[in-house]
Amino acid sequence: MRSRTTTLTLAAAVLGCGLAPLAVATPAAAAPAAYADDFNGDGYRDYAYATSVTDVGEDGSGTVGIIYGTATGPDGRKQNITQNSTGIPGANEWDDGFGSAMAGADFNRDGYADLAVAVYGEDVGTGREQGAVMIVWGSASGLSGATSVPNKASQNWGQMGLDLAVGDFNGDGRPDLATLNNNTAHVYVGSFTKSGFTGKVTKLTNDGMHAQHLTAGRVTKDAASDLVVIGGVDGSDHTVTGAWFVRGGSTLTRGATYRLGTGEDTSWEVDAQIADFNKDGYGDIALGHPNANGKGGVLVWRGGSSGPGSVTRLNQNTSGVAGGMEVGDRFGARISVGDVNRDGYPDLAVAAPGEDLGEHADAGAVHILRGSAAGLTGSKSQYLDRNSSGVPGGLEENASFGGDLRLRDSDSDGHADLFTDYLRLPGTPTGITTSGLQYPIQPNFLQ
Repeated sequence: MRSRTTTLTLAAAVLGCGLAPLAVATPAAAAPAAYADDFNGDGYRDYAYATSVTDVGEDGSGTVGIIYGTATGPDGRKQNITQNSTGIPGANEWDDGFGSAMAGADFNRDGYADLAVAVYGEDVGTGREQGAVMIVWGSASGLSGATSVPNKASQNWGQMGLDLAVGDFNGDGRPDLATLNNNTAHVYVGSFTKSGFTGKVTKLTNDGMHAQHLTAGRVTKDAASDLVVIGGVDGSDHTVTGAWFVRGGSTLTRGATYRLGTGEDTSWEVDAQIADFNKDGYGDIALGHPNANGKGGVLVWRGGSSGPGSVTRLNQNTSGVAGGMEVGDRFGARISVGDVNRDGYPDLAVAAPGEDLGEHADAGAVHILRGSAAGLTGSKSQYLDRNSSGVPGGLEENASFGGDLRLRDSDSDGHADLFTDYLRLPGTPTGITTSGLQYPIQPNFLQ
């Protein structure tokens, strides 16, 4: 079974309220969690990650690890969850891939963020790799127990949960869930509770698209989240890598498909994020395309009133970006959004894990591209590798620095911090710094 690198995609906080009946004296409904990853509701963001390692070895059954946040970042209590944990459906089995995709949101709006967890290799009864998705519930003591999301298109090798995305797709103020099943997007809009899911499931198809990835965010200015589906398009051959825009609303509206490349479908390695890089009110779709010209690049599909339109391209030949385009750099293999310098414009961290440095092939590097009134540019960009001042370790061949990447404000100071390769590098008014660096930020999985 094909292996996948897990990236946790964080949804924006979903706001809402509840009203108690006038004739009944009941407590006021809890406010939804302020952060989509505050699983214990203490006001600090928590850090979830996945690994193939479990207490029975590196068998691919999968573990989800959580490091609970504190005022100084994710260095609090640690927790490991597997399918052998109490209240989690199923059991550890070879190559299940528990945690192969994850997405956070307060699904039942009780004030604690929950975590949707995919098990895309799950066998169900005699069905092979039908896949599964479950909601692991947040509480004052953290994540515990889970409820399965119904599989509305169960079939052998369907691999439900190949990817996940959370958004308010109908604009009603409640989080919804998009998942891949049989390489087709399915959107669950309705109510998620510990008793199960009630609502509508919409199957999205487009020119025989063989979908590989999902991302959600607000591209237009309406209240609903939009969805971007990435996959191979153009019939049974899937010879074109495409990004398909689906507009949210009371009805999901099929929009344009942007074709990233032809000749070979490489959609499985395209990463995507949505953010308003120029603060014009429309979300822009950033697409990391590490196979572009064999060297890599980032495409920014600019948002507008009816959806995305023009495209801007950035790579290591862009003015202000360190280095130069070289075959195998894989610039854009991972991307992540956050405001590192707190200027109000989202920035983009970009990994180039195939960067050769001196005699060290594939040592890897990370770039921070700055958002601005002009959008995402190379101006004032930052560059980091294992040889940068203050970064522990040193250059190593095949280290692929930046292969795991995340930007997020983990200490509530308004600056996004950079997480990569077991490091946490704080954000500051001048950008990412090595001062106050934490290492390692992940525990021994088996302790």
